[in-house]
Amino acid sequence: MGFFLNEYQQTIKAVAKALSAVIAVLILKRPDQIEGKLDQAIIAQLPRNQDGLIRFGNCSGFFVSSDGYVLTNRHVVEDQAASYEVVWQHHHYPCDILVRDELTDIAILKIKPEKNKKFPYLKLGDSSKLKLGQTVIAIGNALSEFENTVSRGIISGLSRYVQTDLENINREFSGLIQTDAAINPGNSGGPLIDLGARVIGINTAVVLGVENISFAIPINQAKIILNEIKKYGKFIRPNLGIRYLLIDQEVQKEHHLPFNYGAFIIHESLPGQKGILPNGCADKAGLKEGDIILEINGKKIEKTYNLADALKEHQVGDKVKITYWHQGAIKQVDIVLER
Repeated sequence: MGFFLNEYQQTIKAVAKALSAVIAVLILKRPDQIEGKLDQAIIAQLPRNQDGLIRFGNCSGFFVSSDGYVLTNRHVVEDQAASYEVVWQHHHYPCDILVRDELTDIAILKIKPEKNKKFPYLKLGDSSKLKLGQTVIAIGNALSEFENTVSRGIISGLSRYVQTDLENINREFSGLIQTDAAINPGNSGGPLIDLGARVIGINTAVVLGVENISFAIPINQAKIILNEIKKYGKFIRPNLGIRYLLIDQEVQKEHHLPFNYGAFIIHESLPGQKGILPNGCADKAGLKEGDIILEINGKKIEKTYNLADALKEHQVGDKVKITYWHQGAIKQVDIVLER
């Protein structure tokens, strides 16, 4: 009884601590941008801001610094023709979209500077230390009926692979956190926190209509992008400098390969389309066309954890250990990742 009472108190304390840092992101469009998509009578009734822009949608997000950096989902701010505002405590702030990362579905926003203004922000946890059964809390603040949404659950799966239809485009996500905490379009983009109010994931409503199954993007993926933005003002993913096929049973059979997993570095098929980019980090490390990358830092390369997944855990300058097959032998080499 004491354990459950203590967890109940921890939950209330964590929510109270985190709620002030959760914001709403408004999607704004000019009337001519949505003509033909909606009936004119409906367009006339949609709310507008002081500049006459129509509120076309919203999602959640959260502050990660006192000077106005915000994390949210990329798919809800992907329209580069739209304008966006951050709404915090009923105040509207114009913002810039610094990053739209399609690979992770992470976006980073920055509120335009306001003299001496400090925002409450959430501390980022370590998603690599999560345990199955651990209590987590999903928070959202997407205005209207979803304002200040809180749900509690447990971590029910790690490193999940999901195929889904977002904005009418088929997309794949891997490495996701699975939870039974309710995540809907209202709190998509909001934080998934632990009982210490530390962010361990970004809520994402990628699978709709399925009860007790929700997903979040591990916060460690966002930390890498955020650090790059703060340090360099831009984000560029590291690149091995190879062209490859992800091996499955079909690829193995077609190319007569010794493994049914890994990344097969392809042979040059057309002039200028080499499998190994000259002077790239793989070339410098001695990898050759026809080699198979089997593991990166001890993790097997396969459908649920491909090369892109491995690279999104790292940034330029990181050293990784590559285990690969070369002409019948298993070898290892350390590679420093480059742009």
